Amino acid sequence: MKKAFPAVIIILVLIISFFGAKFYTSRWGGRIPMVIDFIQNPGKHNDWVMPANTRCQNAPFAYPTDGFLGFLWHDSFKFLDAHQGLDIFSGKEAGEADVFAAYPGFLSRQPGWKSTVIIRVPQDPLQPDRQIWLYMTHLADAEGNSLIDPKFPEGSFDVPVSQGELIGKMGNYSGNPLAPTGVHLHFSIVRDDGAGNYLNELKIRNTLDPSPYFGMQLDARKAGRAIIACQP
Repeated sequence: MKKAFPAVIIILVLIISFFGAKFYTSRWGGRIPMVIDFIQNPGKHNDWVMPANTRCQNAPFAYPTDGFLGFLWHDSFKFLDAHQGLDIFSGKEAGEADVFAAYPGFLSRQPGWKSTVIIRVPQDPLQPDRQIWLYMTHLADAEGNSLIDPKFPEGSFDVPVSQGELIGKMGNYSGNPLAPTGVHLHFSIVRDDGAGNYLNELKIRNTLDPSPYFGMQLDARKAGRAIIACQP
């Protein structure tokens, strides 16, 4: 028993070291330095920016805004935590970059949603027997002034939208005026619960890999620090 105790300690240390190194590499060896560089020097990285409404070959979704694809699906910011979607940075001030619908559907905006909309897609273009939801947020300025187009007021429900239709403007709302985010759009594809409702977007298991929908490698575990572009 005494001999087994040191062995257990060694195994625990190795496990902690492995996951600690993995987290450190994904965080500081991953895309965070690129995002910081872009925010501080957007004019030096115009070649990182993808134009709004770009479609890659036969991919169903159109790119929802002008901007640099900074953080990807499955990026890591916290230990044992994974990013549920995409963060697209414009390099501009809040309220300057347009945000568009990536795919046709039916837009809803819950009461109290200052910066968020969700689009219901009745038939997933890649798996037509299921419904999916397109979640977009940070469409308000730091103080919480909404930048969503006025035609989608709070309480909007199932309003038809077309691909490329203007939804609003990119903002930096975090819920705390003293600690705004960088100006960006958060976009994720959320699973349906099977009863016509969207699941909790905060849990990555409730979201889908956006890569095949956009025709780009958007899984951070595979993309690494690459500048994102259409796949050949």
